Amino acid sequence: MEEPSEEIRRRIEHARAIQQERYRQRSHFPFNSGMNGREIRSHAPLDREGQELLRLAFETMGLSARAYDRILRVSRTIADLSGAERIEAGHVAEAIRYRVFDRAVT
Repeated sequence: MEEPSEEIRRRIEHARAIQQERYRQRSHFPFNSGMNGREIRSHAPLDREGQELLRLAFETMGLSARAYDRILRVSRTIADLSGAERIEAGHVAEAIRYRVFDRAVT
């Protein structure tokens, strides 16, 4: 069953509010996509299962450090959209799938 547009809009607005609060000290671009290395370590920690998924993806897909960070940023956003405080392995898996799709398209 498809999610109604109104529900999607609510989830996006909520995720944006979470990010604006998280990065309130940053005067420019208060969103996950603007995270630097220090912020990634602080706001996108992975549990053991998430770390293992990302390690396997890194090894099998030949990902760069830049792609690694990008997957962490997307994982954080997916967690925000689902209302999760912590990034879970499922969020990492979804972000990796987006990366695979992105590589196939480009």
